[in-house]
Amino acid sequence: MNGRTRSQERILQVMQELTKPTSAQDLYMELRNHQFSIGLATVYRSLDALKLSGLVQVRTLPSGESLYSLPQEDRHHLTCLRCGSSISIDECPVHDLEHELQAHHEFRIYYHTLEFFGLCPNCQAREEVAAGAVE
Repeated sequence: MNGRTRSQERILQVMQELTKPTSAQDLYMELRNHQFSIGLATVYRSLDALKLSGLVQVRTLPSGESLYSLPQEDRHHLTCLRCGSSISIDECPVHDLEHELQAHHEFRIYYHTLEFFGLCPNCQAREEVAAGAVE
């Protein structure tokens, strides 16, 4: 036995079919669509346990919403604080640092995230237009 509950197994099963990170509420609806009767509180508890074991990663948006996904690869984003849009970036300047930290501190790293917050081009343009209208 792997130590995971039936609810955790079902969550992992459904998450493998998802193509993008999802909220706990949306995952709850997906589970119901698969005819799995798991309460929302159990979904949250199971996601937390899976996160602590490194089987699920969580990303918290500026709105406070948490998105869950399987940690297949490290995630990196540019996230707009105004409209909430998020641009995925492929470059990762911290892979070497991750390996160094893991070795130096004997710390088991499951995954890492890298996120930069600011304004996207559209929101920058809107800000400039609004500033021009004020002057």
